Amino acid sequence: VFEVRGVKRRKRGKQLNPLIQKRKIVFPYRGADGRLRKTIIRFSREPNRISNSKADFHVRLQPKEETSLLMTVACELDKILPVIPYENAARKVRSTLRSMKARGCEIYTSNEQFNDWLNRSLADIHIMLTKTSYGFYPYGGIPWFNTAFGRDGIITSLELLWVDPYIAKGVLLYLAANQASHDIPNEDAEPGKILHEIRKGEMARIGEVPFRRYYGSVDSTPLFVFLAGEYYRHTGDKNLIKKIWPNIEMALRWMDEYGDHDGDGFVEYIRRSPKGLLHQGWKDSSDSIFYEDGATAEGPIALCEVQGYVYAAKSRASELTRMLGDVGKARSLARQAAGLKEKFQKKFWSDDISTYVLALDGKKRPCKVRTSNAAHSLFSGIASSKHARRISSLLMDDIFFSGWGVRTVATSEVRYNPTSYHNGSIWPHDNALVAFGLGRYGYKDLALKILTSFFDASLFLENHRLPELFCGFERRRGEGPTLYPGACVPQSWAAAAPFLMLQACMGLSVVGEQAKVIFDHPVLPEFLQKIRLKNLKVGNGAVDVLLTRQKKDVELNVIRKRGNVDIMVMK
Repeated sequence: VFEVRGVKRRKRGKQLNPLIQKRKIVFPYRGADGRLRKTIIRFSREPNRISNSKADFHVRLQPKEETSLLMTVACELDKILPVIPYENAARKVRSTLRSMKARGCEIYTSNEQFNDWLNRSLADIHIMLTKTSYGFYPYGGIPWFNTAFGRDGIITSLELLWVDPYIAKGVLLYLAANQASHDIPNEDAEPGKILHEIRKGEMARIGEVPFRRYYGSVDSTPLFVFLAGEYYRHTGDKNLIKKIWPNIEMALRWMDEYGDHDGDGFVEYIRRSPKGLLHQGWKDSSDSIFYEDGATAEGPIALCEVQGYVYAAKSRASELTRMLGDVGKARSLARQAAGLKEKFQKKFWSDDISTYVLALDGKKRPCKVRTSNAAHSLFSGIASSKHARRISSLLMDDIFFSGWGVRTVATSEVRYNPTSYHNGSIWPHDNALVAFGLGRYGYKDLALKILTSFFDASLFLENHRLPELFCGFERRRGEGPTLYPGACVPQSWAAAAPFLMLQACMGLSVVGEQAKVIFDHPVLPEFLQKIRLKNLKVGNGAVDVLLTRQKKDVELNVIRKRGNVDIMVMK
């Protein structure tokens, strides 16, 4: 994958002579790591002629007669994989997709196009779910990121938590099992740090790229703790929290002992691996963190959104600690979170740009740039109410909102480029977090605007499938969003984004331990008259509810309850 994307190789393995058989061609390759890899092409019938470059089939058909030819391509490494006939494979995929839908909350609406969008998203998530020893893990995206990423897996799980909390369980267990335990600079690893990504290919195995097991993300660790807290809130699953509690404690220690490089109370990053990522937030392009004049910021860098994740992590850790019986530690974590929130307002807010600065550099100079990063402060809850009001207004200004969503960087900024990967493009997962934050602070109408814009975009996209990102050009009547060349399709956190946007609009939250589900001032877009939620899990129980849009509010009717579940609607 890295070579396809332009990485120059110092050395290669050896392409061995192909093995040609009657209905099969084997292309063997002895990698620079010494391992033998095979690409095997099989045909359902014997070709009339076959070579290492083509297979010829002579087919005679009568008028209206049909026939079929099946070809399978398999990549083998350590073991010979069984070949599954196409119909059998398709049948199995349909069966497992039905099982996934039945396991979680099923969503039916009065708008068939919206239903198609959600169903396409669920199907894409199903494609990306990979079974591990710890449960299912949503891989990043196809083709570039088809492996386990810490940040991506966590955010995808958060987006889907109300739909299928089972996915979050697999993510938490997998990341706990792969948590760093030693200080390894070449991997940007430190004790307690949560994984950035794992690669198992030839280039990773021989060290041409550092990603065999790589920990260069500053946000995966606090997000891991936050996900654990959200998972417990939703499910009341004490057993899982107890199982990974040592990992949560290690993650908390990492934030304080390794994440805070200079003792100022903020978590920063700086690259230690010579081949690692220069920038280690979700915007990890080499040009994504900069000052207002466009110059690249120098580390250690404290990103604004990361401080919010740390705040959320310590807030949830306080709740978990209290649940486990350590009241003193719970109070200490709550004080730390409150102190961070207060300090964050003083150091990160800028009246000059009416939002939080993108980051503080190694000398604590602010990067006064208007970015979507600041909007994550509403998602995490670290934003003050008065600052949230100004941010929400700014996000809906034309410099941010393109008509298709919120841009990563405002058009007013020096490095704004609508075709840039991180400096002016529009990302579904980013907008989902923004929408959730807006809903959290009471701006449901703005969350609704984001949901509507992405639904509109889906109508122009093949199969209603949201890509990893699209370009940040202004919306034009009768035209769809401009696609970003090279974007992953499907991409897990993009596919999961509509569900978090919808949750934001419904004001939906679940308190599993109390068997309570809350709809806080729910709103529905004009194109949705009704939404039915079937099998919404609430702790050990579940509910089926119907939301109906009225002239001035949303009416909720309970269709069925399983277990002693309380339902609260706030209007």
